Amino acid sequence: MTVKPQWLRVKAPQWERVGNVKEILRDLSLNTVCEEASCPNIGECFSAGTATFLIMGPACTRACPYCDIDFEKKPQALDPTEPQRLAQAVQRLKLNHVVITSVNRDDLPDGGASVFVECIQAVRSTMPDTTIEVLIPDLCGNWQALEIILAAKPDVLNHNTETVKRLYRKVRPQGNYDRTLELLQRSRQLAPGVYTKSGIMVGLGETDAEIREAMQDLRAVGCDILTVGQYLQPTQKHLNVETFVPPEQFDAWREFGESLGFLQVVASPLTRSSYHAEQVRELMKLYPR
Repeated sequence: MTVKPQWLRVKAPQWERVGNVKEILRDLSLNTVCEEASCPNIGECFSAGTATFLIMGPACTRACPYCDIDFEKKPQALDPTEPQRLAQAVQRLKLNHVVITSVNRDDLPDGGASVFVECIQAVRSTMPDTTIEVLIPDLCGNWQALEIILAAKPDVLNHNTETVKRLYRKVRPQGNYDRTLELLQRSRQLAPGVYTKSGIMVGLGETDAEIREAMQDLRAVGCDILTVGQYLQPTQKHLNVETFVPPEQFDAWREFGESLGFLQVVASPLTRSSYHAEQVRELMKLYPR
């Protein structure tokens, strides 16, 4: 793996707070994408008492070559107690904003949509003032399943684009660039009161022009919030980092995104799709729906 540059160093976490979050997660038998996907911000987020919950996991039915989530194990049977345990964790962590994501569950008829709904309902019942963001898979283009999720009225519907159109087959071999755009467009049309969000990784061989084109495509389907971050190779088995993008380039993309009309663009080397996601609460005050 390529040596990381200076700007990719992360802050040392407050280990006492990190340990408290981990203790709650283990006590309630919950998974987080922070741990399963080896997120570089885990120390900072856990220190702040935040986590992105990974439901229906940790085994995924897809084998995306950039992702560190396990795809070799057989997907688990759904646990009917998971939504309530997740809600308990949100309560114990006193979260103002929660992000709920999942592995791909292409083995399920609805892609796991019903489980997302149960989690939203459990959190709303336990912590009614907590804003809820769902980071969902593409559901294999099952738009009825998407409607089911949106009918539960999450505050934010997030679905990551991940990369530019030219690299999609390489980076997301079981995904589809146009399907991702369609999911976000349908979300805007079906639930105009829900904020839509997406994220892009860079450093996989894309060009500046391709990133800008992807940003334009996302705005064209009404995407409200965009995150742009550096891809980091989890292990030698994963896709190589082609380029470490300097911080000033992220600034340029942020400015370009703002000029396109995104309500918020979070762009930096260490940005991930749910990094500082709680800032959406302020965004909702500025741009109420």
